[in-house]
Amino acid sequence: MGEKHEYVRYKRQQFIYMPDESATHIYMIVGGKVKIGHYLEEGDEVLSAILTTGEIFGELAMAGEEKRVDFAQAMEDTVICPLTIGELKLLMYEDKELSFKILKLIGLRIMKLERKLELLVFKDARTRIVEFLKDAAEWKGKKVGFETQIQTSLTHKDIASLTGTSRQTVTTILNDLKEKNLINFNRKQILIRDLDSLR
Repeated sequence: MGEKHEYVRYKRQQFIYMPDESATHIYMIVGGKVKIGHYLEEGDEVLSAILTTGEIFGELAMAGEEKRVDFAQAMEDTVICPLTIGELKLLMYEDKELSFKILKLIGLRIMKLERKLELLVFKDARTRIVEFLKDAAEWKGKKVGFETQIQTSLTHKDIASLTGTSRQTVTTILNDLKEKNLINFNRKQILIRDLDSLR
């Protein structure tokens, strides 16, 4: 794909698309980090996902979305491979394995959004943050002995936006978990001591 398709570079904070723009492409992240979200009527930003290298977004264009309802914004200098719907359909037709993987990825994205909605409606802030850590461990974690390492550059503000809490609440709860030796963290990673004990 790299030989046939152009890459587009976006600077940090640059928008890839905005609400109400025509949904003509699906995007693959070659390198960098992208946040997906929407704005409330008051102007507040609500994040639905933060995506990294190897992930796709804008996939609702394949399901008939004509106008974007959300925004996509680069969180750091990012390289994107945009594909028209026709190009992606052709690739999926020619490569059944690719077709299966994209469908699986979209299905997992839907499951994550449904779970997030359930947590926002029925769970308190601490539970939402703990479940976010568990989901991140399952999605991107790497086992290191009995511990689970999550490589991430998410800030406390990012986690707050993803869990419907405040930055101060995230900081308080993460520090509490750290004091109880359930996790350890720095700017580049979160280390969960024992997933079964995390609550």
